[in-house]
Amino acid sequence: RNLPDRFVIGTCPYCKYEHARGDQCENCSKVLDGVDLINPKCIICGKNDTEIKTSKHLFLDLGGLEEEIKAWLNSHKDWPKTTLSIANSWIKEGLKPRCISRDLKWGIPIPLDGYRDKVFYVWFDAPIGYISISMEWAKQQGNPDLWKKFWKDPETYVVNFIGKDNVPFHAITFPATLAGADDGFNLANYIKAFQWLNYEKQKFSSSQKIGIFTDTALQLYPADYWRYYIMKIAPERHDTDFLWTEFRDSINTDLADVLGNFVHRTLTFTNRYFSSDVPPAKNLDKEDKAILAKMEETGKKASKELQKLEFQRALLLLLDFARECNRYFQLKKPWEDWKNKKHERVATTLNTCLQCCRGLAVLFAPFIPFSAEKIFTYLNLSEKLGKQSWEALDKRIPEGYKICKNPEPIFRKIELEEIVELALEWGGDSVKEVLKQNPHLQDKLAKKKEQTKKEKTTIKKSEGIMTTEQISFKDFQKLDLRVGTIVEVEAIKGANKLLKLIVDIGTEKRQIVAGIAKRYEKDELLGKQIVIVCNLEPATIRGVQSNGMLLAADAAPEISILVPLRKVPNGSKVR
Repeated sequence: RNLPDRFVIGTCPYCKYEHARGDQCENCSKVLDGVDLINPKCIICGKNDTEIKTSKHLFLDLGGLEEEIKAWLNSHKDWPKTTLSIANSWIKEGLKPRCISRDLKWGIPIPLDGYRDKVFYVWFDAPIGYISISMEWAKQQGNPDLWKKFWKDPETYVVNFIGKDNVPFHAITFPATLAGADDGFNLANYIKAFQWLNYEKQKFSSSQKIGIFTDTALQLYPADYWRYYIMKIAPERHDTDFLWTEFRDSINTDLADVLGNFVHRTLTFTNRYFSSDVPPAKNLDKEDKAILAKMEETGKKASKELQKLEFQRALLLLLDFARECNRYFQLKKPWEDWKNKKHERVATTLNTCLQCCRGLAVLFAPFIPFSAEKIFTYLNLSEKLGKQSWEALDKRIPEGYKICKNPEPIFRKIELEEIVELALEWGGDSVKEVLKQNPHLQDKLAKKKEQTKKEKTTIKKSEGIMTTEQISFKDFQKLDLRVGTIVEVEAIKGANKLLKLIVDIGTEKRQIVAGIAKRYEKDELLGKQIVIVCNLEPATIRGVQSNGMLLAADAAPEISILVPLRKVPNGSKVR
């Protein structure tokens, strides 16, 4: 088997990271050659008896463009330190020719004689895809030249959002490719590189099953919970960690206790004292004026931070304002004023709070859009939230306007037991201290696990009963079982258990859908020969057509795909 650098794994010669790939070390961001790795081995089978072979390839002459790229980088001193430090380290070492072809069967074929058996290296080809997809979009709009507005108009402002491991490709090789083309393409005006977001002090890794990923996350909690917490801990300046305990604290404290609490109390008191009518605001005192001024000031400050692409700082400004709103509510004590017959004062307080609720919805909309929309719904506002501007936070809900009756809390709090259970299932050391302080949780979860195990055992026993009904050999012969090689693997959006496979069965390439995503990674499947039922009636699964079915042993929770003991030609019939 010929192994391109991406399929070789070993120890990085620079930082000694043990899982570096042959093209780049994810830990220190150094771009490598496969031959640089210490103790290299095949990422597919794990064997280390590799040998170096000679192959003719295409290279991008980065050295010839070094001065131009250097001058371009020097003109962007305002970029994040992460971006500049990595890019400038390349310049400091001197730009060297970089291989842009690979000996692979999947990828974009090179349309050049002598290289037609090769494909382009993904990080040479993928950024060019930004332009080609823009061209495709322009055609769909009925204006084929519209893509030039993004890529050739000097008035366009181009921003790249990337992880630090992709800095070399976006700050060196892609701009070098565009500059070398010399065809008027825009280079990036700003490259926002993020540090690593880790999972419980470890690196996220789908292949090593470290971390929780979007498809699963959205089945557990609303999107806004994840959006808020991930933005709050965004690794804009240094590596950060997703911690289950912090996730719970952020949702319960910031969203439920601060933002949600203020909105819900305001709506509840308005319903209770003024029958859902927005009360009049008369004789605003300094505290009333101060909180309304704070709202407008927050919008201006947060807007400046967003213009600088400082998302985390903008979000924290909004949270500070939400805290100020709670302090204002506590300071005014509308329940005491109502008790003391100061109804006009209560009216002014709640009117002010309702204006702040509207402002909070507008401010938080880019970060937690579904929750912000819920606030707008409870305020019974007909205007479109997405059309509201931070520059118009002085807009007021009119006196006498009817708000929604019986609003529910905006956010549901996360129980401690939930987080402990999730951390134990998905991995997470942050709950160890929680378990020490709450030993009863361990016993409770152990009983729950035992009950789940019993339920699974019952199901397994029922499945283990062998079918007694017999079929004739003639019926068996109706099955067209053939061997094929998996040439493409793709996840199916919204279906965390399913994969879309393209299987070469000799005479054609067949698309099938298989429920094996929980047990197999893409790298494990590519190039593997499997057995499929070819004459099964087509079925549409999650919007994707499946024209066949692979054979596998189901020993829940394990799934083992049936494979030929020896390699055979694609399309070979299984009898």
